[in-house]
Amino acid sequence: MKIVLTDAQTVIDELVTAYCLNEFGEVTAHGLLRYDEVAEAIADADIVVCNKTLLNSETLRMAKKLKYIGLFATGYNNIDIEYCRKNGITVCNAGSYSTNAVAQQTFALILEHYNKVAKYDQYVKDGKWKRSPTFSPFVYPLNELSGKTIGIVGLGTIGKEVAAIANAFHMHVIAYNRSRRDVPNVEQVSFEKLLKESDIITVHCPLNPDSEDLFNKETFMKMKQGALFVNTARGGVMIEQDLYDALESGHLGGACIDVLRVEPMEEECILTQAKNCIITPHVAWAPLETRLRLMDIVADNIRCFLNGTPKNVVS
Repeated sequence: MKIVLTDAQTVIDELVTAYCLNEFGEVTAHGLLRYDEVAEAIADADIVVCNKTLLNSETLRMAKKLKYIGLFATGYNNIDIEYCRKNGITVCNAGSYSTNAVAQQTFALILEHYNKVAKYDQYVKDGKWKRSPTFSPFVYPLNELSGKTIGIVGLGTIGKEVAAIANAFHMHVIAYNRSRRDVPNVEQVSFEKLLKESDIITVHCPLNPDSEDLFNKETFMKMKQGALFVNTARGGVMIEQDLYDALESGHLGGACIDVLRVEPMEEECILTQAKNCIITPHVAWAPLETRLRLMDIVADNIRCFLNGTPKNVVS
């Protein structure tokens, strides 16, 4: 059995290894293959495991032995599912491995926006507290989360975990989801109502034709004056120029972004110049414990497939 990892460095480092995959056969781990290198690299693979590598009719054309694609991810929009179905290739994702991590990062970003921890830390380290006339210098405005309305777009496992944390902060939790979900202490509303009433909107839906460019000039302008926009889902759900304009105009009070349409960030990304915009480099899913859990799920998916009882199947 030959197993090929096409973009191993997006998951694996000195703390998280692919050693657990050795039980299934010979493992070849490529750090990060270029698009034009993929087809040849996986030509004789029985199993391919990837994170964001684009696997389509072009990159899969030489892989005649391939029967299984495993994902180091929940999302699978980088896989040509129709091609895999036609060619008898099973595709399995790693669902729910990052629920706690992404929910945690969501609130880390929200709390940074409202508590200004990094700014106050820098204020102290710059020696400014030493020169302050009062023991509590009100340099940057602070706000409580209690009583604020948080609007959650997408009530999957991550959205529900975000709702639970929001309830612990005594927030009013509303949510928009395409189908009805009964979640304790969450009021499901229309998308229009969510835009109108939320002090904070946080996105936790997959990227698909319905969600692509969902947050654009029109939707940003329908949000409350001074609202906070948070995106730890996918960059494609927002139009970056429109978010920049909404921030620069002062209509939005801030944005906290962990994902962009093009990653790594492009040299001229407009959001680096935006007011009140916190950006992290797609690391919400990446705590050590999360990546270790991910490797266990990926290995278990392969084990189940080889035993004839595949799970987490998307194709």
